Amino acid sequence: MGFGNNNAIQAGSLDVGKSKVGDGEEKKRGCWPKLSFCGSCIPSTSKVDTSISGTSAQNVGKKSSFEKSTNETVAPPESSSTTSNAESIPSTPKFSEELKVASSLRKFTFNGLKVATRNFRPESLLGEGGFGCVFKGWIEENGTAPVKPGTGLTVAVKTLNHNGNQGHKEWLAELNYLGDLLHPNLVKLIGFCIEDDQRLLVYEFMPRGSLENHLFRRPLPLPWSIRMKIALGAAKGLAFLHEEAKRPIIYRDFKTSNILLDAEYNAKLSDFGLAKDGPEGEKTHVSTRVMGTYGYAAPEYVMTGHLTSKSDVYSFGVVLLEMLTGRRSIDKRRPNGEHNLVEWARPVLGNWRMFLRIIDPRLEGHFSVKGAQKAAQLAAQCLSRDPKARPLMSEVVQALKPLPNLKDMAISSYQFQVARVDRTLSMPNRKSVIKTQLVSLPKKGQQPVRTLSSPNGSHGSPYPHYSKSPKP
Repeated sequence: MGFGNNNAIQAGSLDVGKSKVGDGEEKKRGCWPKLSFCGSCIPSTSKVDTSISGTSAQNVGKKSSFEKSTNETVAPPESSSTTSNAESIPSTPKFSEELKVASSLRKFTFNGLKVATRNFRPESLLGEGGFGCVFKGWIEENGTAPVKPGTGLTVAVKTLNHNGNQGHKEWLAELNYLGDLLHPNLVKLIGFCIEDDQRLLVYEFMPRGSLENHLFRRPLPLPWSIRMKIALGAAKGLAFLHEEAKRPIIYRDFKTSNILLDAEYNAKLSDFGLAKDGPEGEKTHVSTRVMGTYGYAAPEYVMTGHLTSKSDVYSFGVVLLEMLTGRRSIDKRRPNGEHNLVEWARPVLGNWRMFLRIIDPRLEGHFSVKGAQKAAQLAAQCLSRDPKARPLMSEVVQALKPLPNLKDMAISSYQFQVARVDRTLSMPNRKSVIKTQLVSLPKKGQQPVRTLSSPNGSHGSPYPHYSKSPKP
């Protein structure tokens, strides 16, 4: 139930798409103010052939090369006979033969979901992605009938946008994967609807929205302990797919917008439209067209099309780096040399004093010194250029387990005070800021004095105002 298609690589292309949109106050972004565009998210009632070949040909674009945002092009890797459910075209158009897990899911009617979402009205819109728009709805606790808003079971209904980047094949892949997988760190798929040309999926509602929104769109920063809790939960989800599921599964689109959060900030992976069965037996990789998200995709996968579970591990390293720095994986608004987060941060991952300078400044020193060191080391391992040198996700889980509970805050560290002064050397108003910080800079071994540290305002850290997790 991802809410967007952020810089997506679709059908063999590296195309820069729109950012995802979250819940609540974030409705003002995406297609909420663009009512003319939003109409494309509302399912049509026209009748078309429901065969997978007819629908997929209409919705899935085919390109002979994949284009980066810089217009650089590279030849796509040669295709292989080893393909996933999301990419192969079945020999039969019968939906009953395509769907593997329908018996375990609720079957909804289109009219029922239309009523449940209040006619797919803009006020019910949660977000928009490559698949289509996601609407908030209410259904019976144990049934499929719509109920009055605010009662029964709150759900998220994802509709297929027939003009979007993804089509019936991705819809079917998500249905077959999530319908067969149950884990605390995977979004629960409740049911589906297929009527004529309609393709809808119904999920559990995730009240905190996506990690992307909390990291990059909300004014209040996520506290350190919550960031590490989210990283641990997401790692557990990937470890389950790689090592615990009945068959190994490669997620292939791990990014902040696909990590959704429940009321307690428990992370759950969503959007399995690009998931693929992993190699089994003597096979070392799966050969496939490059699909995923530029900035998160492993370099060897982009170059060769060879997909392994270590491709997901690389993507996890990118997300962990985003959580540590508060920066997006790709951000063209940054100065030259800082557009690509991994390439910018890689040289300092092994240098603790240098790395202190790039940790998210909005944390204002309220992060664990030991935790940040271990997280930086882990990110470096996950981002290794050699896939074989990257850890297993089960090893990542073990490394992350102690981090949410560490209490040695950097604000009390002499090293952090020095690093904070170093970081301000490149700021436009660095003289006044440095002067303020140098006055209170303690000698090594002394207790530091709290100072202003925000270059954008006179307010101090928001953390003393919260004894629990901040409201979204």
